[in-house]
Amino acid sequence: MGTVLVQLARHAGARVIGTASPRHHDTVRALGAEPVDYTAPGLPARVRALAPEGVDAVFDHVGGPGIVDSFRLLNRGGTLVAYGTAATRDVAGSSYLPVLKLLARLAVWNALPNGRRTHFFNVWAGRRDRARFRARLREDLGAVFALLADGTLSARVAARFPLTEAAAAMELAESKTVVGKVVLLGADA
Repeated sequence: MGTVLVQLARHAGARVIGTASPRHHDTVRALGAEPVDYTAPGLPARVRALAPEGVDAVFDHVGGPGIVDSFRLLNRGGTLVAYGTAATRDVAGSSYLPVLKLLARLAVWNALPNGRRTHFFNVWAGRRDRARFRARLREDLGAVFALLADGTLSARVAARFPLTEAAAAMELAESKTVVGKVVLLGADA
């Protein structure tokens, strides 16, 4: 997801600061972004050093306590897009509770007169108004696929596994050692 976000932002003319572990910094640079090590302490201060006035947008898939730092990095007029809660995926109990907490926090921030906005992107959000959701998704994905087709965007596939090797594919995907997606292939692929 991160490599596509960087490519889309760069295509739109944005300066991009990309968080990644040091082993992926060359990839981040090759995409045209400035890498910042998310594994080292002081991430917000290092981003602020690159963008002293704050940033226009933060895309946060981690959630958890770090979402506060993401919000604080925004300048006036900036937008936080949360699209996951990876930091809480192994928390015991209800899987809905971390998401509900995140949504409540975003709603409170949006109610404050601070000049910043938050959104939660959820690809499954179309349950209520399927026709409108499908039309919007078709339009958005159509635009992304057009950029893929003309070579503006590139999809990064780190590895392909037959479906029978799903456990090995998951192990690789969870290893945080590859850039791109790990793809499972069906029997007819």
